[in-house]
Amino acid sequence: MAAGESSLPVGRLFEPFHVNGLDLPNRIVMPAMGRHFGEDGVPSGGYVDYFRRRVEGGTGLLITEVAAIDHPVSQATPGYIRMHGEDALAVWRRVVQAVHAAGGRIMTQLVHCGTVRKVGASPNAELPPLSPSGLHMPFESSAEEGTKVAEPATVAEIDAAIAGFANSARLAKDTGFDGIEIHGAHGYLIDQFFWAKMNQRTDRYGGDLVDRTRFAVEVIRACREAVGPDFPIFFRWSQWKQQDYFARLCETPQAMERFLEPIAGAGIDLFDVSTRRVWEPEFPGSHLNAAGWTKKITGLPTMTVGSIVLDHEPLPSSDATDHSAVAFDPTRRPGSLDHVLGMIDRGECDLVAIGRAIIANPDTANDIRAGRWERFGHFSRDMLSTLA
Repeated sequence: MAAGESSLPVGRLFEPFHVNGLDLPNRIVMPAMGRHFGEDGVPSGGYVDYFRRRVEGGTGLLITEVAAIDHPVSQATPGYIRMHGEDALAVWRRVVQAVHAAGGRIMTQLVHCGTVRKVGASPNAELPPLSPSGLHMPFESSAEEGTKVAEPATVAEIDAAIAGFANSARLAKDTGFDGIEIHGAHGYLIDQFFWAKMNQRTDRYGGDLVDRTRFAVEVIRACREAVGPDFPIFFRWSQWKQQDYFARLCETPQAMERFLEPIAGAGIDLFDVSTRRVWEPEFPGSHLNAAGWTKKITGLPTMTVGSIVLDHEPLPSSDATDHSAVAFDPTRRPGSLDHVLGMIDRGECDLVAIGRAIIANPDTANDIRAGRWERFGHFSRDMLSTLA
C-alpha cells in the first residue's frame, strides 16, 4: 500500500462514471460470477430478486454471470445459462426490468466455453467441443500441454462462433441490457486462442501473441457491428486461467502492449482486467497491477478486480504465511479497499469490481459508504449453494 492510501476518502468510489452513453452513479461493480442456477440454459427466476437486491444495496453496475452465446456447443453444462432462445430471454427481460425499476444498470457477459466443455456434455452431446487446436487442459493443472479431445476448429466453425457472439450481443441489446461484456479470460474459448498451450494453429488464427488475438478482434468487431456504435462493450481478459492459476500471456510490459493494442482498437470501450489479488504488482519494478498496466498501455478505462474486501487483513499476499503485522480488526477499513482507492486516485483504474463480498452481503456498496466495516469478511463457499 502506498503512503497515504489508508486516509483516502471512500467518496472516490461514489463519484459517477460515464462510458459510451452509460451513466453509472458510482464506481462499484458486481462482476460476472458463475452461479449456474439454470435448467437447460434457462436462468432461474430467482435471479430477478438476486440482482434487484444488489441494486438496492447501492451497487453502481451489475454484470450477469457468463451467458452462453448462440452456438450449439457454447455451454459447458446445461447449468450454464444462455443468451439466446425465447425461454431464456423471457427471464432476462424480467431481470432487466426489475433492475431498471430499482434504478440500476445491468450488462451481460457473453461466453463460449470452448473445451472447458467436456466431450459428451449436454446440450448436443453428440457434438465435439470447439477449440483452436482441439485441446483440453484440466482445471488447476500445471501440465505442459493439453490433451487432444477434438479436431481443431475449421475456419467455417470459427466463423459460426463469431456469428454466435454477434447474435447474442444483438439479443442482449434487444432484451434491454445496458451493455455487454465479452469474456476473453479464465481459459474459455477466446482465451484458448490467446494461450500458446491451447492454440497450436498455423493459419491466421495462430502464430505469435499478436496473431493469436485475431479471433478476439473478429468477435469484437462482429459484436460492435451487431449493436452499433453507441452501446457499451467491455472486454474481460486475464493472465491466469482456471486451468492454470500461474499462466501468463505476457511476461513483460512490451509483450502486454503488443497483445492489447489490437484488442483495444477493435471497438471496445473498457477493459475488465481479472486478477486473483488486486494488490499484487504485475511486473517487477512497478507497483501497477494488470489493470493499471492495461490503462497505461491502451489509454482506455479499466476495471480492477481480485479479492477486494473479502477480509480485514491489510493486504494478504499470495503466500498464505505472509499476512502483515497488523492484527485482525473488524472495525478497520479493509486494506484491499485502501489499495483500490489509491488506484482510482492515481488514475490507474476507473471501476472497482467486488465479487464474493457482494454475494455474501448485497448491501456491500452502502456499507462501504457508511463505514460499516464489521459487515465484511463473512463470505463462505456455503453461500454459493443458494441464490440469495
